[in-house]
Amino acid sequence: MDTLAALEAEVTGCRACPRLVEWREQVAAEKRAAYLDWEYWGRPVPGFGDPAARLVLVGLAPAAHGGNRTGRIFTGDRSGDWLYGALFRAGFANQPTATHRGDGLRLAGAYVTAAGRCAPPGNRPSPEELENCRPYLAAELAALERARVVVALGGVAWDAVLRVWAEAGHALPRPRPRFGHGAEFLPASGLPVLLGSYHPSQQNTLTRRLTQPMFDAVFARARELLGARRIR
Repeated sequence: MDTLAALEAEVTGCRACPRLVEWREQVAAEKRAAYLDWEYWGRPVPGFGDPAARLVLVGLAPAAHGGNRTGRIFTGDRSGDWLYGALFRAGFANQPTATHRGDGLRLAGAYVTAAGRCAPPGNRPSPEELENCRPYLAAELAALERARVVVALGGVAWDAVLRVWAEAGHALPRPRPRFGHGAEFLPASGLPVLLGSYHPSQQNTLTRRLTQPMFDAVFARARELLGARRIR
């Protein structure tokens, strides 16, 4: 837990990517009309959840008016509604909603993070920006020693996890396992099982590329792999 707390402080103070610093602070100053009474977070967003997590969720990056506003990953936007709703139904969360940092949300056995920590323009961090963030993801995955399943929400997250493992010296097959919804990769070196899911962005949910049954099936599979009890 101490490691994660120290990492949170390091993440929130990061200014490594000038483009992202400028954008996140501009969004925080200008705000969206619906949130004029909010004091935006406007900083990098750390991971959130149970330090003893056996399930780790990896997303893309905070939303400009979601995590960049609330200061908590996947909180205050439609993607978060989908994610925490699914975690609640699967028994990893005590409530299905995430609106702000003090809303009472608790995760049991799960931890949520992202490949990028700052809201990027157009929801597209550059390869260099993702590379700057990757040590944070590596440190989190190392600190979450009980993790047995990692769910990558989207291809960028899938690639980020595989890069972390490769850079740590773990042997991966060539070609590397390909991302897909429901994709499953069991590394030979004792690492967690990696599951793939389409990201719960509106681009995927409104077009029904990702449906609730499809999303729930990923967490049902995670439950099956973990064999863990639900939150009480």
